Parts: sequence; structure tokens; C-alpha cells
Amino acid sequence: MSTEQERTFVEFFKPNQRLIHKICRIYTDNPEDHQDLFQEITIQLWKSFPGFKGEARFSTWMYRVALNTAITLFRKPKKQSAQVTDIDVSSLTMEYEDYEDDEHKLRKMYKAIYELSDVEKALIMMYLEDKPYKEIGEILGITEGNARVKMNRAKNNLKNKISTP
Repeated sequence: MSTEQERTFVEFFKPNQRLIHKICRIYTDNPEDHQDLFQEITIQLWKSFPGFKGEARFSTWMYRVALNTAITLFRKPKKQSAQVTDIDVSSLTMEYEDYEDDEHKLRKMYKAIYELSDVEKALIMMYLEDKPYKEIGEILGITEGNARVKMNRAKNNLKNKISTP
């Protein structure tokens, strides 16, 4: 990619990187895996950026790439290490500790979310981000109605996990 494309990528990426940390927090349970997943998602976004056509908002496209990367990576029996790229990923990384919260309820909620299926994790995360069902459907590649049905099931499943001692 050219220097101009790199600059554009960083311009789009930086204000949206919190959502990657949220995805990482939901799909991992320790800081090392969080950082590994963050780096892998960033690399996949970088590699895919030339294909970003602007037909959807950048954050919607970013969600899709990030979720697909997280789901694919954690379905593999052994995580693959990130490949070398020509972008300095470390310059885009925010500290994991910036998002740690010691409140008991939040830890319990994240623990319960971690136990959900991959799709339910994605749904709950987008629900917490106040994403409209139409956008959730676009990100997951399903209809808006299907997103509503799956969301209700995911919320019920999460409630059951949280209320179980």
C-alpha cells in the first residue's frame, strides 16, 4: 500500500480501535491472548483495507472483519501467530489495561459473555454498542429479522448465565 493509503487506514482505524478491544475482551480471557488477537485483527484489517469500498460505514466493515477474524482464529485448534506486515501494528495498539474495570458486575458479565457461542458473543457486543438491528444484520450477513431473533435468544442465554450462581 502507498503512504497515502497507510495514512487513510490509520485515520479510519484510530477512532474505531476501541471496538476491536471490546471484541478482544469478549473472545479472550487473558491479556496475552487479548494482545495477540488485537494484533491479528489489525493485520487482517490492514490486508483487507484495499478492498474497502466505502459502501458501508468503516465501523461496520471493521466489525465484520474483526468478528470474522476472532471467530476464525478461536475455532482453530492452535492459534496461529500473526504474520509480518509492512505496517507498525504496535503504533496502533492501545493498552489493554485502559479497559480493565474492577467492578464485580462487569467482570461477571464479561465472564458470562465469554461462555456464549461465537455468534452470541458478537450479538451481545453489538447490542452493548447500541448498534441497530439493520447494521447488526449487515455485519453478520443475516437479515434484520434474523438478527432480532438471534439477539433475543442471546440475551436470554446471557441472563441465564449471569443469574446462575
